[in-house]
Amino acid sequence: MLLSRLVNILLSGSLTLNLSLAPSKYFSHLPGVGFQESVFNPHHHRTTMGSYRVASNNEFLVTTGIGIKDVRVSKKGWVFFGQKSRIFDVTPRNYTLELHAMTREKLEFLLPAVFTIGPKLEPQALHLYAQLLAGRPDEVNHITELVKGMIEGETRVLAANMGMEEIFNARKGFQTHVVEGVQKELDQFGLFIYNANIKELKDTAGSEYFRYMRMKTHEDAINKGKVDVANARYYGDVGEKGKVAATRRETKQIEAETVVYEKTREGEQRQAVQKVEAETIVYEKLRQQDIAQADAALQVKQATFQQSVQIAQTEARKAAEMRQMELDKQVEEKRLLAETERQRATLVSKAAAEAESQRKQADALLYTMQKEAEAAQYKTLKQAEGQLVAAQNQAKGALALAEAQAEGIQKVLAAFGGDTNAALQYIMVERGLYGELARANAEAVQGLNPKITVWNTGSETGPDGQPTTGSNPLRNIFQSLPPLFATIQDQTGIVPPAWLAKMPAQENVNH
Repeated sequence: MLLSRLVNILLSGSLTLNLSLAPSKYFSHLPGVGFQESVFNPHHHRTTMGSYRVASNNEFLVTTGIGIKDVRVSKKGWVFFGQKSRIFDVTPRNYTLELHAMTREKLEFLLPAVFTIGPKLEPQALHLYAQLLAGRPDEVNHITELVKGMIEGETRVLAANMGMEEIFNARKGFQTHVVEGVQKELDQFGLFIYNANIKELKDTAGSEYFRYMRMKTHEDAINKGKVDVANARYYGDVGEKGKVAATRRETKQIEAETVVYEKTREGEQRQAVQKVEAETIVYEKLRQQDIAQADAALQVKQATFQQSVQIAQTEARKAAEMRQMELDKQVEEKRLLAETERQRATLVSKAAAEAESQRKQADALLYTMQKEAEAAQYKTLKQAEGQLVAAQNQAKGALALAEAQAEGIQKVLAAFGGDTNAALQYIMVERGLYGELARANAEAVQGLNPKITVWNTGSETGPDGQPTTGSNPLRNIFQSLPPLFATIQDQTGIVPPAWLAKMPAQENVNH
């Protein structure tokens, strides 16, 4: 029903939509509907029909109103008539605490701790955070008090069930129990503990428990060191004497064993030498007998081999002579036959070769002329096509640039409500003309003693005295132009043209 009513209102021509991200050219075909483009301020929670809001990377957008059952949490979205939206930050914050607790033995102590807590980046947790905490005027202070109260309560309950020694010696487990207990409480608000750091335990005023514990530990360490030094000296002296005696015993034993070993080795060496000498004499006799037998057999073999060699040489020589005569005869016959064929082939092939050569030359000349003509034609065609494409691309680029510049100037002029002077001043500022003038003046007066002018353009506060977070950048630019013109005129003598800007009152400029 709501959607049908909105369509009827649009078609009746009685409504003007404010669509910052929907250009009018996309909806100009609807009869009676006007469009107004405006710059959207993402930090303003009041919405008009059709505003499109986008949150930063560390922010979320929460929307409620007509058409939304509860609340809607997203990074971006449309906000229509009858709906409200607000952007909340999800950056984790550090909470530094110094907790006062009492142990099971009723010993008081201070527990310094730092917790890093922020909204949990899950849909259900963000939904809870947006419902319960986001959007309060004192959001930061409220969350701080809430977190501190939970941490203090959980820490005191846990410390009351533990002894001082147990807490001191098992701080990691104590920290884990505290974080788990606090996280259970924070889950119902959509918060998450990103980091927890519990520092050294401290004494409360009037209590010296940890001081005495440190003194006891220090004295225990000193006494233990003294005992360790005495034990080390005892073991060192006794060990040194024992090692000296053991060294003497081992030396005597090794020397006795060495004498016995040397005598045994000398007898064994003499026996081995005698055995080797006897075996050497027998071996030499046997070798002489073998050598004599080998010499006789060698002489017989040499005589037989020489006789065989002489016979083989004679047979080979005669066979070679007979083969040479046969080859000479065959060579002569082949030579006569080849000469006859050569004479016949010379006469026939000469005429055929001349005819074939002339035909090949003519074909080659014709082929060359055809390819040169085709290459020239193809080159001319491609050059013409390239020039045509280049001219078309250049014309398209110039046209697109001109259209873009014209469209940009029209948008700037429309933004200033048709005021050509204001639009011209904005374009000169945006293109850095005044900066170039100031730079040229600075270069002209280098080496001189320049005047320094300081002016105050007023504080950027709202009617309620609070600093504005979304001030118009154009207002800031034009607020600084008149003092700049006054400074240029005062230091260089250059007077801006009358059409450029009106000079401010001199009481706003402090030299």
